[in-house]
Amino acid sequence: MVDVNTTQMRDALAWVTQDQADADNPDKNIREWLWEAIQGDFSETRSTGQIAFDAAVSMIPIVDQVCDVRDLIANCRKINEKPSDTWAWVALCLTLIGLFPSIGSLVKGVLKIFFLFVRRSGGDGVIKVVESAMTWVITFLRKREVQKYIRNVIKADEIFKWLAEQIKVVKGWVNSRALLAAFDRGIKLMEGLLSRVTWLPSVGEKAQATIDLVKTVRNLADEQIGKAVKPVQDILDNIILALERRHLLERGGILDAHNIHFHGALPEANAVTLMRNTDPSPSWLTKPVKIEHKPLPERVIDLKPSIRQDIEMHLAEGWPSHGDLTRFEDIIADELKGPARLYRVVSPSNMASGDCWVTEAVFKRIQASPNPRAVWRKHLGVWPDWNVNGQFVIYDVKTGESLKVWRGTASTQTKFKAGLDASLEGGWEQIVFNAAKNPADTASMDTLVYYAADRVTGQLNKTDLTYPEYRALHPVEQSKYEALRSRINNDHISGPFDTGWGYTDFNEQVLSTRMGLPNLPGQITQLAH
Repeated sequence: MVDVNTTQMRDALAWVTQDQADADNPDKNIREWLWEAIQGDFSETRSTGQIAFDAAVSMIPIVDQVCDVRDLIANCRKINEKPSDTWAWVALCLTLIGLFPSIGSLVKGVLKIFFLFVRRSGGDGVIKVVESAMTWVITFLRKREVQKYIRNVIKADEIFKWLAEQIKVVKGWVNSRALLAAFDRGIKLMEGLLSRVTWLPSVGEKAQATIDLVKTVRNLADEQIGKAVKPVQDILDNIILALERRHLLERGGILDAHNIHFHGALPEANAVTLMRNTDPSPSWLTKPVKIEHKPLPERVIDLKPSIRQDIEMHLAEGWPSHGDLTRFEDIIADELKGPARLYRVVSPSNMASGDCWVTEAVFKRIQASPNPRAVWRKHLGVWPDWNVNGQFVIYDVKTGESLKVWRGTASTQTKFKAGLDASLEGGWEQIVFNAAKNPADTASMDTLVYYAADRVTGQLNKTDLTYPEYRALHPVEQSKYEALRSRINNDHISGPFDTGWGYTDFNEQVLSTRMGLPNLPGQITQLAH
């Protein structure tokens, strides 16, 4: 505990209780005032307008100690009423995390806000509760003194990314041993504070009873606290995901569809001509054809017996369609456990709820490459007429959820039928599952709007054409229309975000007419719940 003089303690208690009048009153007994300040879980009675203020106390060590003891006592009182209440132990663990010696004051302040909302929820709807808390985290981060601390001490340009990384470290510390050590640290802090009041006739007996109660709960903690570790880690996972999504929104969100320099989808004939004639050839294209990763047979019946039997067994057990097998060199069924995150590169014309995805590790590998767009095309085998890129979306498998998928190496892709003597190498891992709510029902997929496109002026005129009707058109007729994603209908998907790669692969595309996109919800970044 930090040693403090009477003036410092008065100032600290004024912060905790927001009672400056008592701080200025020399007749106010500071020891009785200290006892009053640590009664009850003061945080839970705070109005939302005071939440950012409450978090700021972590920037002031003396005040922070009083608040930590206050919350520790309140948690222990609740546990004493019902020792078998797992959520009460979870709430205690959230307080104990604040007592970890290596946790920084800014991280602690942010966690205070998230933990306050989570504790108030009683464990219900943690994901939505964490998202609700984000508004007040932002309010806290915008405070002048916090901004000064970020600028001069943290020196982090991307604060949400930095916070997510720091809280990942904190999560790694969360285990029974560390939480019990924090509990013992909290008891010493409490005894140091309450030693100031235990001898007072008016409150001494109550203060000693409080110390005894907390120690009684500590004796129970050896057996009970382990049950709370997993829920606490899940809460931290949700906080990390929320911060990472906020980082993406701040850095790569599409806030105004009018600013997107989109040149339209690229028909196969045009794409083949550009790939054949562009000099020098795109770095992602291998000329002549070279099969680096042999595709699987098109039909399941033609697969090796062991692979065929595995696919058939998993399909019978509820796995979704594996899609086009020739996109794979090898394939296995997998079940992702949340929290997990998948990424999908799209264009304004593509459905966010399509079936081709990559893991977070693969996406980071792509983005870390000198030429991410080229690496994506080359190693995941994506032809420019399939996807002109420019945007990406994220599918979050939330804590406690699971997702059945197909995982495997992307195969080499060719266009022999189109007369192209070139290939896309493949070789990186892809994840396949259909993210439409009901893949058999086209109405459950992303909402697409079809526009009659003037390829000279870029003018778009909305039509009533439906997805099945468009698919039934001859390719020549299809080229007269431009499909635009109007709405993303899966509430697990966030986006779209800007890749930063641009929306074209060839100089000829840049010289073509730019499409003036309408401000559609499916083109403007939204965060999933």
